[in-house]
Amino acid sequence: MTILRRGDHGADVRELQRLLRVRGASLPLTAHFGVETDAAVRDAQRRYGLVVDGLAGPKTILALQVNGRQPGHLTAADLAQAARTLAVPLAAVRAVNEVESRGSGFLADGRPVILFERHIMYRQLRAAGHNADALARQYPNLVNPTRGGYVGGAGEHMRLARAMEIEPACALASASWGLFQIMGFHWKLLGYASAQDFVDAMRTGEAAQLDAFVRFILADPALHKALKAQKWSVFASLYNGPAYKDNLYDVKLARAFARYEAEAEVTA
Repeated sequence: MTILRRGDHGADVRELQRLLRVRGASLPLTAHFGVETDAAVRDAQRRYGLVVDGLAGPKTILALQVNGRQPGHLTAADLAQAARTLAVPLAAVRAVNEVESRGSGFLADGRPVILFERHIMYRQLRAAGHNADALARQYPNLVNPTRGGYVGGAGEHMRLARAMEIEPACALASASWGLFQIMGFHWKLLGYASAQDFVDAMRTGEAAQLDAFVRFILADPALHKALKAQKWSVFASLYNGPAYKDNLYDVKLARAFARYEAEAEVTA
C-alpha cells in the first residue's frame, strides 16, 4: 500500500480525509494532503497510540478503519525506548524507522514480512556440510550461488516453506524478517538461542522486530557510531551496502532526521 504524506494529491488522499472525518476530524475533502490533513493524521496517530509521524501508511489507515490500533503494531513508546537503548536522539530512530523500515512488519494475513534469499540458502547449506551445488541443480529457485528468484509478499513464505523441506534451520536463516528486514543468520550475533528462536520473536510483533534492529546496531560498533553522529552516508553504506546512493538513502535519512529534530524543538 502507498504511504500518503504531505504534498500528495488524488483519490487516495480524499479517502484518507473521509476516514479522518468519520473519526471526528473537521476536514474538507480537498484530495490534497496539506497542513490540515497532516494535523488530523497526527492527532489520530496520537489517539491510537501509533508512531506520530504524519505519514498515512497501512497501520494508520487500518486504525482509522477499525477505530483502534491493532495489537503488535509499533508505538511511539517503542521508538522512544529504542532511542534510549541506543543512546541516540529520538529523531535519529524516527528517521531510520521512516526510511529503512518496510512500513509494516506484517502481511495482511498476520505473517511477518520476509524476503527469502536463495544465495544465502546456498551459503548456509555449504556451511552446514550439505552438497549445496547438487541442491542448487535440483532446486535452482531456492538454492543458488546468485541472488534472485523473488516473488514478493506472501509468495516469499511459499518459497521459505519449500526451502524448509530441504533444511529447516538453513531456510529460516536465509530469510530477512520484519520491519527492518534483519537476516535470520544473524540470530547468534544478536543473542537469540537459535534461528527458530529469532523467527518466533519476529512473529510476536513490531516491537520485537524493532528490538532485533536495536541489537543489530549495537552489535556493529561502526554502524552504531555512525547513527550516534548522524553520519548518514556512512550509516546507509553500512546498512544498505554500496548501492545505497542509487536509492538516496543517505539523503532521505538526513531529511527525515532534520524534520523530526525541528518538530521536537517546536514541541519542547
